[in-house]
Amino acid sequence: MLTADSKVSAADGGIVPEVGTRITTSAPPDDNDVRKWLGPEAFGHWAELRDWIEKFYPGVFAPDWLYGGKNRGWSLRYKRTKAFVTLFPEYRRFSALVVMGGAEREKFEERRYVWRPQVVRLYDEAKTYIDGKWLTIAISSPDELQDVTQLLIMKRPPPSHSSLRSASSRKDWSR
Repeated sequence: MLTADSKVSAADGGIVPEVGTRITTSAPPDDNDVRKWLGPEAFGHWAELRDWIEKFYPGVFAPDWLYGGKNRGWSLRYKRTKAFVTLFPEYRRFSALVVMGGAEREKFEERRYVWRPQVVRLYDEAKTYIDGKWLTIAISSPDELQDVTQLLIMKRPPPSHSSLRSASSRKDWSR
């Protein structure tokens, strides 16, 4: 069973986690746990992003569940030598953390005018740490999903650019 400390009472007297509460079980969640926690719409975006990473970066990353303690819960990190993206399953939504180092920040600034205003605002408001800006993007729409995929492409171009072009014709993954 999934657990959460932040809870509210449901109309029927049951306890329901607050939206955004993280999974804090003792063992890493499986796909079924994540599906139940996120709900159908958010899980659809979750699965789509994971499928996209696997398609455009085949065999590059081995997703790894990390436990951040009682307050941060479980996250799914994609990493090779440097972190690529970390996904946070939250109750009825999920977020993606993209760390943008110096090179990525330069690329972002060069293309600043092509990003949606919401992404520019997140970027501008993100604190800059020694290893870069940490952008946490809540994904609840296809536009936000595309924002994340574009940040990831900018961060690390896929090994095969031809597969990216063919996918762009089927689904608008590129700007």
